[in-house]
Amino acid sequence: IRAGWLDKNPPQGSYIYQKRWVKLDADYLRYFDSEKDAYSKRLIPVSSISRVTSVGDQKFEVITNNRNFVFRAESDADRNEWIRTLQQIAEERKSKAPERTSMSLATEGATEPADKSGFLELRGFKHKLFVVVAGDKVFLYKNAEDYRLGIGITYIEMNVGNVKEVDRRGFDLTTPYRIFSFSADSEQEKEEWVEAMQQSIAEALSNSEVAERIWAVESNRSCADCGSPKPDWASINLCVVICKRCAGEHRGLGPGITKVRSLKMDRKVWTEELIKLFQQFGNVTANEFWAANVPPSEAISPTSSSQERRRFLIAKYREGKYRHYHPLFGNQEELDRALCVAVTTSDLKETQALLFCGASVTCDTRDSQCPTPLALAERSGQRLQMEFLLHNKTSGWFGGCVGQAERRGLPSALLCRAEFSRRWCTLQDGVLSYYENDRNALPNGEIRVEEIVCLVDNPPHTHGQASLFLPHRLESTFEVYTEAERLYLFGLESPDSAREWLKSVAKSFVHPRAEELLALAFERLGRLHYKGGLTLERAQEGWFALAGSTLHVCSEDGQRQEPLQLRKLQELCAPPGPAFLAVVDTQWGLGGAWPPAEASRAGRTLYIQGERKLDFLGWVHAIQKAAGSSGDTLWEQQLTESDVPLLVDRCIDYITQCGLTSEGIYRKSGQNSKTTSLLEALQRDARRVRLKEGEHHVDDVANTLKRFFRDLGDGLFTRQLAPDWLWATTLEDEKAKVSEYRQLLGALPPVNRATLKALINHLFRVQCFSGENQMNTHNLAIVFGPTLFQTDGKDYKAGHVVEDLINHYVEIFNVNDQEMKKQQDEIMAIMKMREASSSGMQQAGDFICTVYLEEKKTETEQHVKIPATMTAEELTFEILDRRKIVMKEKDYWSCFEVNEREEAERPLHYLEKVL
Repeated sequence: IRAGWLDKNPPQGSYIYQKRWVKLDADYLRYFDSEKDAYSKRLIPVSSISRVTSVGDQKFEVITNNRNFVFRAESDADRNEWIRTLQQIAEERKSKAPERTSMSLATEGATEPADKSGFLELRGFKHKLFVVVAGDKVFLYKNAEDYRLGIGITYIEMNVGNVKEVDRRGFDLTTPYRIFSFSADSEQEKEEWVEAMQQSIAEALSNSEVAERIWAVESNRSCADCGSPKPDWASINLCVVICKRCAGEHRGLGPGITKVRSLKMDRKVWTEELIKLFQQFGNVTANEFWAANVPPSEAISPTSSSQERRRFLIAKYREGKYRHYHPLFGNQEELDRALCVAVTTSDLKETQALLFCGASVTCDTRDSQCPTPLALAERSGQRLQMEFLLHNKTSGWFGGCVGQAERRGLPSALLCRAEFSRRWCTLQDGVLSYYENDRNALPNGEIRVEEIVCLVDNPPHTHGQASLFLPHRLESTFEVYTEAERLYLFGLESPDSAREWLKSVAKSFVHPRAEELLALAFERLGRLHYKGGLTLERAQEGWFALAGSTLHVCSEDGQRQEPLQLRKLQELCAPPGPAFLAVVDTQWGLGGAWPPAEASRAGRTLYIQGERKLDFLGWVHAIQKAAGSSGDTLWEQQLTESDVPLLVDRCIDYITQCGLTSEGIYRKSGQNSKTTSLLEALQRDARRVRLKEGEHHVDDVANTLKRFFRDLGDGLFTRQLAPDWLWATTLEDEKAKVSEYRQLLGALPPVNRATLKALINHLFRVQCFSGENQMNTHNLAIVFGPTLFQTDGKDYKAGHVVEDLINHYVEIFNVNDQEMKKQQDEIMAIMKMREASSSGMQQAGDFICTVYLEEKKTETEQHVKIPATMTAEELTFEILDRRKIVMKEKDYWSCFEVNEREEAERPLHYLEKVL
């Protein structure tokens, strides 16, 4: 609202004024040492200002409830303007401020209760500070008394923050402008602070759009259970908006009764239909049913304890103690018939009363075309009724194998125990139940299919041990994950029986629009949320199936995406933190979901997000494993877009850029230990290996490539076709020989064919520089013949094949003039870049960018090769190292991204990738 330089009188009453940059916004009056500082020396909440008065020449006094602050302006006019503005803002704030209760945050510095508060040591301060985590901010106070009075030092916006543990008691809160190094009294206390700040970051990165739309209904602005203002949680099946404290107790009731989601953080859940449902329903309508008969003595308030809330919510929702009973209560047949009528109308209130008084959401409608109430609502075009029914499906929507699997035995189940126990199991009406034996009427436990989020088909003999309780060896097992983060493990002695059970359970819980995934030989099947392509605003729910190294995705609207070939990923990243977000950067467009014009671009990112840690970590590990190399044959390797093993591509790329002119390249042997180490790292995960000149010698990389081909399972030319390649060298007619080579090339598997072309293309380039590297076609053939054919080298036929392939590269591989020109241009560009390079510490691949240090001038620019994996922190250190700048203790460097016209800039998070 207003900012400028003012002189401030120190609190001790000294006559020596200190020059301060002062900022006023709707919430705080803050002052700083400099106008460039991001964090203030002191903040005064506007709501605590009682009045502002003139106290002499150019001076004015800001009076709060407990402390006064004297400032001096440059002129009387400037002082008067500050006084007028401050008085106006303070009056406006008072007129809008609601009455505060004893439970309100005394500091007035945050609009919600503190999530965590206490004393911490902060580097740079002699004494401990009182730190408060409140919502999406962290506040710093000199002591607890200042916290009570509301006079703070500064606050930190957590939308730009990142928390990192440093040692046993220490942790850093890092922002683009400063690193706050905290130290707690104990390791346990440190972990609590880190968790609180991570939750604050998650809240800061959330979106309040959904909350604002739902709060537009007046009754939704207060918690449906205790009346707290601005509730930002909801039960999506009960259609009530609730506060954070009540939400915690709702979770204790279990997802079978109430499904709790955040209005701000669970954006993926909030479809347009669900938002409209909450706008039409509202807390008033919901409570007319659930809280129709609440005695005043049993009601709860914002100040109620957790125990009081729990007791009230159990009575309200689990026992239905206060509900308004429907006239048909107790008559199941009439309730079901009335529900079938209600869902075809817009009367949501009637549907609510019927459902929560006993009507079955999967009752028989006696309509063959619409067998369930959900189908009736869909045919009638009642989308809000459909949404309400979908979130209240208490037994399988779509039946589940009734009849065929109505009472079928499943020999064993694991229920959070180390040993298998033999149980009789049934799958009926959307409920998987397990009994002590087939004669028991009451189950030991049950799993409702709508609560299932993931199924896993384990490899044979994963849990194959026999035990005292189960003497038979289990051939096959499968896992069932639920919304409540529980894992159930079932096992059978027959693989066919296990697969049949797995398919039956899968058919029960998979949405009909994703049923085509059931035809796959999946290892893992479940529902996750994801964002991708050009639609990153809202995550949508999708059904995922992992089959081998292929990830199949079916969106919530039933649209099947192009399968993801996981071994061809450009990058796979699973960042740490509470969000559990996996980022899959693919080299293929996920056809159909995004405009066709975008599908051809190399590089498309798919963000996969899980709501539950247990099953999502399983997905992350399974995808990481499937995206890695799984054997020693070519087709089992991580691949590029063109079907070349990533290991081969990385080595070729590095030698092309750094070793084309190296004398004796491929003839000289590298160090055996370094070759072994590099080959193991590349085979483990080639995406994570970054080859750097200075760190990796070209001879070591060349030796790694040769050893890979020599040890390759089935060889590059395959054991079946290798003799035919060697026989072709005996043909005297060159045309006939080339023709035979082309036929044999076409007979190779696609990956072998692509790899052979990439390698011969590379060797063709190497021999172009034989004047410098002394490796002509014949010398290269001597080296690579025995390597590729995995022979002892006594027979030169293998060398003849390689020599022929290099000499006739253009004809055999059908390389056109345009492709040849492109290759020559690339070679020339590489040579020019190497000639211009002075550091000798460049990384292979990716972009060369211009980076400026502090200001955009010719003398400050640096040309840096930036790989796709380089972070802002790494780039910053790279530039500082080049300029020989030594970082001091209080130095804070940040990397900024500036648009082409220099109209806008933004700081990069230090762990954010530059490209």
